[in-house]
Amino acid sequence: MGRITELDQYLFGEGTHYEIYDKLGAHPGHQNGQKGVWFATWAPHAESVSVGGEFNSWNTKAHPMVKIGPGGIWETFVPEARVGQLYKYLVRAMDQTEQYKADPYAFQGELRPGNASRIAEIDGFRWTDTKYQNSKHAHHDEGLSDPMSIYEVHIGSWKKDYSLGEDGFYDYRRAAHELADYVKEMGYTHVELMGIAEHPFDGSWGYQVTGYYAPTARYGAPKDFMYFVNYMHKMGIGVILDWVPAHFPRDAYGLTMFDGTPTYEYADPRKGEHPDWGTKVFDYAKNEVKNFLIANALFWVEKYHVDGLRVDAVASMLYLDYGRRDGEWVPNQYGENKNLEAIDFFRQLSTIMEKRNPRAYIIAEESTAWPDVTKRPDKGGLGFTYKWNMGWMNDFLEYVKLDPLFKKGAHHKMTFGLTYCFSENFILVLSHDEVVHLKCSMLNKMPGYMDDKFENLKTAYTFMFGHPGKKLLFMGQDFGQLREWSEERSLDWYLLGEDNHRDLQEYVKKLLHLYTRYPALYREPAGYATFEWINANDAERSIFSFLRKEENTLERSLIFIMNFTPMERPDYAVGVPSAGKYKVLLSSRDPDEKRILTAKHSECDNREYRLELGLKPYESLVIECFPKKKPAKATRKRTGSKTK
Repeated sequence: MGRITELDQYLFGEGTHYEIYDKLGAHPGHQNGQKGVWFATWAPHAESVSVGGEFNSWNTKAHPMVKIGPGGIWETFVPEARVGQLYKYLVRAMDQTEQYKADPYAFQGELRPGNASRIAEIDGFRWTDTKYQNSKHAHHDEGLSDPMSIYEVHIGSWKKDYSLGEDGFYDYRRAAHELADYVKEMGYTHVELMGIAEHPFDGSWGYQVTGYYAPTARYGAPKDFMYFVNYMHKMGIGVILDWVPAHFPRDAYGLTMFDGTPTYEYADPRKGEHPDWGTKVFDYAKNEVKNFLIANALFWVEKYHVDGLRVDAVASMLYLDYGRRDGEWVPNQYGENKNLEAIDFFRQLSTIMEKRNPRAYIIAEESTAWPDVTKRPDKGGLGFTYKWNMGWMNDFLEYVKLDPLFKKGAHHKMTFGLTYCFSENFILVLSHDEVVHLKCSMLNKMPGYMDDKFENLKTAYTFMFGHPGKKLLFMGQDFGQLREWSEERSLDWYLLGEDNHRDLQEYVKKLLHLYTRYPALYREPAGYATFEWINANDAERSIFSFLRKEENTLERSLIFIMNFTPMERPDYAVGVPSAGKYKVLLSSRDPDEKRILTAKHSECDNREYRLELGLKPYESLVIECFPKKKPAKATRKRTGSKTK
């Protein structure tokens, strides 16, 4: 008797076997008292499947698999197999062609350039992150009022140590300690990891996945990655994984044409292939494919304790015509370009994730104006917790790279985002995609001489941290990496030996700590009750000023002022919400400045009170409000009437 039951087959066929990874793949076990490994895979149209590996000298005739039931699952038990050994499936198609395939459900892969699967045991790790998990909200919706500042990281190029080997890769355990130290010191709340699921080509950065259930062997074994997550939680840092359900590569040993027919991908190339990327598209109409992906999302949260998944390339899934010209795509049943099957997939994913892991969040990299991405499925939305604000990012970068002379003509690019900033639960992102492919590093996007670039970037970051939305910076952006990012080399940490780079890093550190210290900057469910423009129209001087506050109070409110030109404004004044004292918490030009200012009763920016403070070239200021409390109204004591 095998491990796969009729109930397993039924649930898998329905697309609701959310622990299918416990049954498909390679699992140490017993049969008739004999120790070995169970192998199982889904290949519905294969003529035969067998398993070969180090345990049988790759003799695929030694261990043929048996097809069980009508659903297309194949299974066998190999008594000679042991944890740590490599294996593959030999799949013979109906047309008699044969192909060696890696296991789609393998928990570990062979280090590239090898591409076999490895038998792994992922149970038994001693987790010690209960305190961290208990400190989080029981439901991610409650976490919307918490700070979230994300450090996006590619482990293989964050730092390198070539004494460890020709790639210089840190392993998960060493990376955990050094990365946690850096993230804690800087003040980030989360790390977002690129390229963790196994992938064959370093240059894909992990976005062309062949091993969805396997942490990449580049940095160690599965339990090493568990250690990474556990240690991050010990240090109070959340862990987000990039997750890629949009497409997979054509590598012959991978998912493509798995049983000799389109198995995981759409059969029609107008739906099943991405012409721009040369990859295959998952068939979201098949229950077994949806089950593969949804169980995988749950797997990372439940088995590896990750806190959230950032879903890559969501727009490519939602639109049938994404990256395709007329005649290259197939409309849905209503003649529209919406992929109804992908929409249903997202709603099923978010619903089951919320039910089983309400603390976990799902983040959409969605680059269009698709409505209600972060609204619940029962209210017509897709059910994501957060959405990357790509529109803000594009407008922001277009503005900050302009020569100061031309900024006044693009002033609207910085104000437009505030018209929709609360329409979704947004994350403001300056990701890896913005510092590659000749787009320049963040520092080199800035105009002017080198000193101007640093001051301009500090002012840009100040605007970002004051703007509504959670925050994400890619590694290297916080200290002014000069070169574009490449997965082949480490960040240029030596730059911190120079004053300008060290000063920028220190300034970003202050912004990060300021962000987590003042609830006015992150408690945003109240929407526009937390944001007020002071002056959105000062295009001529390219100065922006606004107020961030908690709902119904001015206590601990913050005023942000950003001067985006090299012009000094000694006569600059700003309207403020009330009488009282105001403290300069942060100046981008004077790190030691802690001025105390008193509001004057004089109209400015259509407000009754003003601060006269002046601005240096490219200066940004963050000012805390201490509103003057109105005295209580005096009440006359009534003594009764007196008669003459």
